[in-house]
Amino acid sequence: MAYALITGAGKGIGKAIALELAARGYDILLVSRTENDLIALAEQARQSYGVQASYWVGDLSAPDAARHVFDWVTSLNVSLEVLVNNAGYGMSGLFLQQDYNKLENMMQLNMLSLTAFIHRFAPSLQQQKRSYILNVASTAAYQATPGLSTYAASKTYVLALSRGLNQEFKRSGLSVTCICPGPTNTAFFERANLGAKGLEQIKKVHMESRDVARIAVKAMLKRKPEVVPGLQNKSVAFLSWLLPKSVIESVADRLLKGVMKE
Repeated sequence: MAYALITGAGKGIGKAIALELAARGYDILLVSRTENDLIALAEQARQSYGVQASYWVGDLSAPDAARHVFDWVTSLNVSLEVLVNNAGYGMSGLFLQQDYNKLENMMQLNMLSLTAFIHRFAPSLQQQKRSYILNVASTAAYQATPGLSTYAASKTYVLALSRGLNQEFKRSGLSVTCICPGPTNTAFFERANLGAKGLEQIKKVHMESRDVARIAVKAMLKRKPEVVPGLQNKSVAFLSWLLPKSVIESVADRLLKGVMKE
């Protein structure tokens, strides 16, 4: 039976993707830093879909996390067909007012750890007849976003890396898909330090994690290089391409100032 490895699987989009893959018959390998969440998710997948589910607990922002997870997966002697790079988070606020150590940790997780996972696992994935990498970015990848400048830049990196690697790997059976969700019903915005006003506005437009996961997995299995879930999010991405960057950045600046925590 083919296995899927999902990072940041304990909650939100990662959890929903894990369950979507389990529903499609994949045995799942779950990675997160919160053991209780992984125990509950593994049991849910076993009971609901009759699949195998194992987990690894650790902080994926640690520089050697990818190596440890790779060694763990190798020790299981399983046939890995899917790698889902979902682990990541955002921070809001003016750049110079943020703790640089926290910014560095976010950049390590969002970019370097994701890259390390691909570099570790892609050679074995390419040995499969058909295999898949699914990277989770954001609609923030399509434009500079004042107030979320570093986070948006990290997701632009994920999108660009995904598209480039999809071309590099296309002669093998390995495809790379990048999903760029907009606001989603997860704990992301609480961790990003938005105020109560911002959280209330986000609730009016967010998608549910299960809907994002369904779209993401479907696009991945169709080997699409890029997907933006939801009509409103597609419109945002299209306008970011169509309108002058200065206009988009000015609008984003006004919107973020209205919702950021003071």
